[in-house]
Amino acid sequence: LYSALSSLGRLWARRGATVLTVLVMGLALALPLLLSLAVDNLRGFGGALTDSREIAAFLRVDADATAVARTAQALRALPDVAAVEVRDPAAGLDELRRLEGFGEALELVGDNPLPSVLVVAPADDADAARIGALATSVATIDGVDFVQYDLVWRQRLDAALALATRVVWVAGILLALGALLVVGNTIRLDVAARAEEIAVVQLLGGTDGFVRRPFLYAGAWYGLLAAVVAVTGAWLAFAALAGPVARLADSYGASHALLGPGLATSAAVLAAGIVL
Repeated sequence: LYSALSSLGRLWARRGATVLTVLVMGLALALPLLLSLAVDNLRGFGGALTDSREIAAFLRVDADATAVARTAQALRALPDVAAVEVRDPAAGLDELRRLEGFGEALELVGDNPLPSVLVVAPADDADAARIGALATSVATIDGVDFVQYDLVWRQRLDAALALATRVVWVAGILLALGALLVVGNTIRLDVAARAEEIAVVQLLGGTDGFVRRPFLYAGAWYGLLAAVVAVTGAWLAFAALAGPVARLADSYGASHALLGPGLATSAAVLAAGIVL
């Protein structure tokens, strides 16, 4: 306890240099944290825009309720189908009216021109190949006029997000090494400045652990303070971006709240700072 508090007191005694070191390390921790949170929010934003596993089967405009029910039953009988949701023309028109820029245009349309739509949800364990085969089978069902299938777009988005995640890991490792060099050099200079004190302690019987302990605590304080700076900076950045992101999501007809660092993420960053 004495070593922990005395090392903190030494950092406070030269607080100008301490602040600079903490800010450099905090920036090194904040950048991968912000990149990681940005990737997570992009993944959530993509999911809010569309669930591309679903297959939308548009029926003929003149299909009556009996034909719609018959086609839905035929779709439920296909393999790899988990559920089939029926959306009538009125529901489709209401959904389209809520989208940005469509409300006034739909007022000019007389009768509802939309067909009934059957939304096919594939089985949870169905992979891309099986979903593609299912989409082909749906298109062959009697009464289906057109099939909308967006899995290719989703695969490209997932590939881009996987690449971004890998970039975050590479950047995080490089910046963590930079933080290690900063704190390592700082502690090394502190050791050199206290060389005579260390020699006296060793002559008086101080063990290597006794000599090393204050410097280890100093490194832990640097890491903890830098992690606090990183988490605080991330929260401030996300607070500044929350409004514009919400407006952007609303323009796409989606509802997406920007997710900042949660309790678990903040605790992980604090632990990582101390370990570094």
